[in-house]
Amino acid sequence: MRKKMTAFVTAVSIVGMAASGASAATHEVKNGDSLWNISQEYGVTVAQMQEWNDLPSDIIHPNEQLNVTPKDASKEHIVSQGDTLWDIAIKYEVTVDDLKQWNQLTSALIHPGDTLIIQNNGDLNKEEVIQLSEEQGVEMTVTATAYTAHCKGCSGITATGQDLRTNPNQKVIAVDPTVIPLGSKVYVEGYGTAIAGDTGGAIKGNKIDLFIPSHEEAVAFGVKTVKIKVLQ
Repeated sequence: MRKKMTAFVTAVSIVGMAASGASAATHEVKNGDSLWNISQEYGVTVAQMQEWNDLPSDIIHPNEQLNVTPKDASKEHIVSQGDTLWDIAIKYEVTVDDLKQWNQLTSALIHPGDTLIIQNNGDLNKEEVIQLSEEQGVEMTVTATAYTAHCKGCSGITATGQDLRTNPNQKVIAVDPTVIPLGSKVYVEGYGTAIAGDTGGAIKGNKIDLFIPSHEEAVAFGVKTVKIKVLQ
């Protein structure tokens, strides 16, 4: 566990026009960039890029700020305590992969205070988002143990900022981030659907540690082999 959260950084400039309640994501042109490459990066077309930036041709120059979404067709979501990409995807009826692409995220890890761009082209409902995520899930067998928020030396704050002492009913697991990305939603056999929100020195490879509020129940859990499915 850790007491402080690392600041979120992206290599792409994301600029929001919050005053109007709408926002547009922008990309700063680098040497070697082309409209084609930029359009592929953001999942849009060259024609859309030209329309959103009033470009008469496909010629662009370094340091230009290009809109990669319509000026009035995206929103900002400020990440709150306990938010996950899964929850945000359901709220805006988009997929987790959409959120990752729009915000240049390489994992599902987000932190309170982060600003995420949400494009207004979501065409999925809640049930479709859940079904799509489950279909794309990765199954594996892992060794599971259990822990509490009141162990010796523990702060009760997870690696992703969840306060397990204040909110003991959360389902959280500690994982090896090289195997299960932090922030992922994971179904654990016999435990339920949890967030991969913590890490641990002994949690390496195909091992997980389940958060259980009761010390007695955590001790009684022991060591088990369980099946899990990483949903997103």
